[in-house]
Amino acid sequence: MQTDRPTMNRFILDVSPVAEVEGLCEVRVEGGRNVAQRCATITGRQRTTTTQEGAAGMIQTGEFRGFEVSTEDPGILVITFNRPDRLNGMDAPMKRDLLETLTQAAMEDSVRVVLFAGSGRAFSAGDDISGQDKGRRGEALVPDIHRGHDNVLGTINGLRKISQPINTAIRGMDKLTIAAMNGVAVQTGFSLALSCDFRIASSAARMGSGTLRFGLLPDEGGHYLLLQMMGLPKTMDFLMRSRLVGAAEAHDLGLVHEVVEPDELMPRAMDLARELANGPQVAMRLLKRSLYNAADQTWEQSLEDIAARTPMADHHPDSREGVAAFREKRKPAFNAWLEE
Repeated sequence: MQTDRPTMNRFILDVSPVAEVEGLCEVRVEGGRNVAQRCATITGRQRTTTTQEGAAGMIQTGEFRGFEVSTEDPGILVITFNRPDRLNGMDAPMKRDLLETLTQAAMEDSVRVVLFAGSGRAFSAGDDISGQDKGRRGEALVPDIHRGHDNVLGTINGLRKISQPINTAIRGMDKLTIAAMNGVAVQTGFSLALSCDFRIASSAARMGSGTLRFGLLPDEGGHYLLLQMMGLPKTMDFLMRSRLVGAAEAHDLGLVHEVVEPDELMPRAMDLARELANGPQVAMRLLKRSLYNAADQTWEQSLEDIAARTPMADHHPDSREGVAAFREKRKPAFNAWLEE
């Protein structure tokens, strides 16, 4: 892998603030922040994962605690939640590994698109409070840490240091993200999907945030994301009434971009991922940030924001390639800088 190519993250990455299903609902106490350590062995077992150079650069792929990581050309990172026996419910170890994978993806220029998918009948049914390891396979990507105490401080630490940073990392990532929602997506799973730039749902999918059924809050950021997408009246109705909706209604509400038949979900998601990955990455990453910023800006502020980013796109080789391709009446070949 070349080490002297441009590192676009330095000036594009701009992190913005941002069940009632088989016994799965929200959990609160997950301890302090993990510290990523590249270890040859964890808990005495040999690591079976690999650091793969290719479609997505130097990214650790394989099966981790609760999910699998794989790559597809060109630069597509696929994260598949893999606890089907628990409807892909997330516990603290799974969240720590997932956050580390997202950190790697954000730092690796050659990752162009991150695609989230679920195995079995669910995308993710939220946080798993069973306290069991059932259905969790794979090696640890980062070491376990002390969870903290089951009290107010422990709850706040768990949210701020593990749960909320996952959605913040997805939303703040300069790469484009896709959620392929195959089935149940509630609580944390729903918030994670809402954090993505694109959402494609199977016609069999159900989604919502039923936290009030347990006297809990949608505290991973789902309330903010729903408010951005639907406005206050609809969000108030959706959350206060603990609504779970099917894919068609979710599309009508503007929560998903497309609804497809179950057997078409992954092919369609991969088609979209390839389309996005083949676009001019620098301009697309800059535009993504300007769009998210504009949601909280005045007209004048939004113009200043995109004006500040425009020179980076205008003077990049991708723009010269785009203009040349137009003049020569051919399809542009963007992203040569990622393939050097």
